[in-house]
Amino acid sequence: MEIHYKTKGVCSREMNIDVEDGIIRDIEIIGGCNGNLQGICALVKGQKAKDVIELLKGIKCGGKSTSCPDQLSIALTQAIDP
Repeated sequence: MEIHYKTKGVCSREMNIDVEDGIIRDIEIIGGCNGNLQGICALVKGQKAKDVIELLKGIKCGGKSTSCPDQLSIALTQAIDP
């Protein structure tokens, strides 16, 4: 399943994620801190979406109530529980 998620409250604008059989096959994050987000994408590819959700859910960025990793957990939740 491919999902296109518009982020909320963070610097990145959009996340395009392909999840197949619960595994993250491909991910692209548009906008935000390029180096950090490339690193996150490289680390989560091939991982179980449920495991990544558990690791990233609730992470905050500075004074914000969310972060790009937290937004990724929300997007993945939508991808595996439509």
